[in-house]
Amino acid sequence: MRAEDSATAHTTIAIDPGPKAPGRAGRSGGGVLLAGLGVVAFSLTFPSTVWGLESFGPWSLVAVRSVLAALIAGAALLAGRVPLPAREHLAGLAIVAGGVVVGFPLLTTLALQTSTSSHAAVVVGLLPLTTALLASLRTGSRPPRAFWAAALTGAAVVIVFTVQQSGGSLSGGDLYLFGALLVCAAGYTEGGRLAGLMPGWQVIGWALLLALPLAVAGAAVALPFEPVHLTAHGVVGLVWVAGGSTFLGLYVWYRGMAEIGVPRASQLQLAQPLLTLIWSFLALGEEVSAAAPVAAVAVLVCIAATQRAGRGTGRRGDVRTRGGARVGT
Repeated sequence: MRAEDSATAHTTIAIDPGPKAPGRAGRSGGGVLLAGLGVVAFSLTFPSTVWGLESFGPWSLVAVRSVLAALIAGAALLAGRVPLPAREHLAGLAIVAGGVVVGFPLLTTLALQTSTSSHAAVVVGLLPLTTALLASLRTGSRPPRAFWAAALTGAAVVIVFTVQQSGGSLSGGDLYLFGALLVCAAGYTEGGRLAGLMPGWQVIGWALLLALPLAVAGAAVALPFEPVHLTAHGVVGLVWVAGGSTFLGLYVWYRGMAEIGVPRASQLQLAQPLLTLIWSFLALGEEVSAAAPVAAVAVLVCIAATQRAGRGTGRRGDVRTRGGARVGT
């Protein structure tokens, strides 16, 4: 009797880490660094948007920024001879486009007409917790209780600090900001999932190209009705939100999320409001209270706790049998 004819079933268990295995220690540090660079890029978005509003109206700024970012993305995709995305990825790319290319920039730009950059940064400080919750529902990730405890504590610190900064009241633009939270969290979650299937720069690249027709139409309608007064600040702000925040920032962000997981990466954004407060003080002259260093230390402790608690908790389904049945959790 040959070995392969044995009555004993031979089952091979294959460990499929995927394109970028989030649980690998060797890649974990790199993923944290990439996601952290994304947070730094995002923290400059609100001050840059305020600068951009010196030259453009809100609708024009969002439309022109999307067009410029899409041109950068299109050139990169063309230079890399990247094939068109698979049909099954189009719905996810549309969610990314609607959330982080159109929805978040538009809603936050409208909010910044009546809110300060520092106030908007504090409200958006709820984004990490919102993203972690949506990612848990969408991808089936199950971070431990210690992760959620640290995430909730970090969100509470950010909220208290933000309310204290704004004098204990909410501004008229807060409805825009709360809407921005939801659409951005959805875009981050879906983009993080897709970045496990294709390179992160391709995720944001295709999302920008999907939104390009809408951006061109928006620019054509808005520019004639919103006067343009070019200033140095306005041009620098536009260039950064287009090339820095929208393309490069999202590129490293999605790549980092693919390596360490969406919930864990999202908690790095707890530092974003405090970084934005620093940039708002340096670039816009907005006041920052003496409580900022205390809040910064507390948030950094919470970030460290979420990273420690989330280490090694990848997506469900990373461990499979050859036939596709789940072995791991």
